[in-house]
Amino acid sequence: MSMLKDPDMLDIVIGFCDESDELCEQLEEILEDYEDDMTQTAHLEKFGQIIDRIMGAAKSIEAEKIGQYCELGKIISYKASQTNDKEMLNIVTAVLFDTLEILQAMLKSVREKQEEVVAGINVDTFATRLKWLSEKFTHIERASVALDQGGKQDQASIDALLEKLGL
Repeated sequence: MSMLKDPDMLDIVIGFCDESDELCEQLEEILEDYEDDMTQTAHLEKFGQIIDRIMGAAKSIEAEKIGQYCELGKIISYKASQTNDKEMLNIVTAVLFDTLEILQAMLKSVREKQEEVVAGINVDTFATRLKWLSEKFTHIERASVALDQGGKQDQASIDALLEKLGL
């Protein structure tokens, strides 16, 4: 039985949702601050650090889809923090807001139904954006704050994450 469905784990799952909701508020503030001054790409790294916390907790309670969406958000935000292409950064910001919206919908679903369901969101459009963005960042190797090769995310890893999500 999945931890999400296990009645004995309900308090832990709800605690995860509560903490993640608070972190999502921080993520939204970071994106709003970044929109106000898009020269401050450090906001994108901070976004990646915070979404990484949600990712780790999600994986620990077997919320795999949430973990995978968070991982994609982390990769995109870290890689975007290393570019100066203003048009690309505008797109990244919109995609990260979409990522946050999907994450919040999945958290609500986990809280209410103990399932990771994305309803009412055009996942196909989101998938198209993610695929396009991942192709635009193939030249950027560093996908985390780690400076060593352990932080490297190659295109095959990104493609594998998209495939796991059915994108």
